[in-house]
Order: sequence, then C-alpha cells, then structure tokens
Amino acid sequence: MNTRAIALSVLLTASMVPLANAEGTAKGAAAGAVVGHVAGGHAATGAVVGGAVGHHKAKKKEKAQAKQGEQQSSAPANTKDK
Repeated sequence: MNTRAIALSVLLTASMVPLANAEGTAKGAAAGAVVGHVAGGHAATGAVVGGAVGHHKAKKKEKAQAKQGEQQSSAPANTKDK
C-alpha cells in the first residue's frame, strides 16, 4: 500500500511539472515532497512549502544576476593607451 501511494504521488507530481511555469517551483516541490514523506507522511505539505521556497530562491537568484549584469554594463571600460 505504501509503495502504491509513493508511486502515485511521484506520477502526479511528474504530470504537473509542465504546469509549473515559475522558475524553481517544480524542483523545490519535488525536494519538499521527498523530505515531507521521510519526515512522517507529510509529502503534500512538503511539496507546497518546497515549491514556495524554490520559487523564492529562484527569484532572488534572478534579481542578483540582473543586478550584477547591470553593474557590469555600467562600469567604465579599461581603455588605457600605452
């Protein structure tokens, strides 16, 4: 019975991956589901929380990369003539 529940949850999660358009959500949800399952049968709760955390981390990373790109483009070029 337990094996069937795990297989069903994996199948349902895999079928929802194309629907998760937000960056980091699917990866976070999968990790959260595994951790929630191991922690005592809280796979659904773990998937929800993991998805939210994954999305948050991806947005932070995206903002940091945009800021870094902005700083590099505004930095003066080193054009020293010898």
